[in-house]
Amino acid sequence: MSDRIIVGTLGGAFGIHGEVRLKSFCADPLAIGDYAPLSTEDGATFPMLVITGQVKGGFTARVQGIDTKEDADGLRGVALYAPRDQLPNLPDDEFYYSDLVGLTVLDTGNATLGTVKSVENHGAGDVLEIQLTGQSDTMLLSFTHNIVPTVDLAAGRIIVNPPESR
Repeated sequence: MSDRIIVGTLGGAFGIHGEVRLKSFCADPLAIGDYAPLSTEDGATFPMLVITGQVKGGFTARVQGIDTKEDADGLRGVALYAPRDQLPNLPDDEFYYSDLVGLTVLDTGNATLGTVKSVENHGAGDVLEIQLTGQSDTMLLSFTHNIVPTVDLAAGRIIVNPPESR
């Protein structure tokens, strides 16, 4: 399990005074600032983030240390991570998507298909990318209850029921 969890992404400048566009991935989107300090993939740290408004598809925010439009534009597409220990504990039937990466993927007949490479969402729903065992290819599966009926973190596996190929 990762010690950091992605909680949102920055979308560049909003206005000329250093405000940024923000997309929150938190269950309560307004709570993203509660998980500070937030960090980026390259190690930059933002001790404070404050939501200042709402825009289509997200929010506007002030991020400590970002004071100009140019600073804000430089953050376009940057993912924000929170320390795992700052996030709420989840019930047994819930999980963070980062916990799925690396789990073994089995079909309903108990045959190993591969391991979870990533969990993606490009707007049409969550998708599991599975690195197939012994191959360079990956498989994409919709992350729905019908296709992924079982996620067993304790056993380190996911059971999938992939749709029939035509």
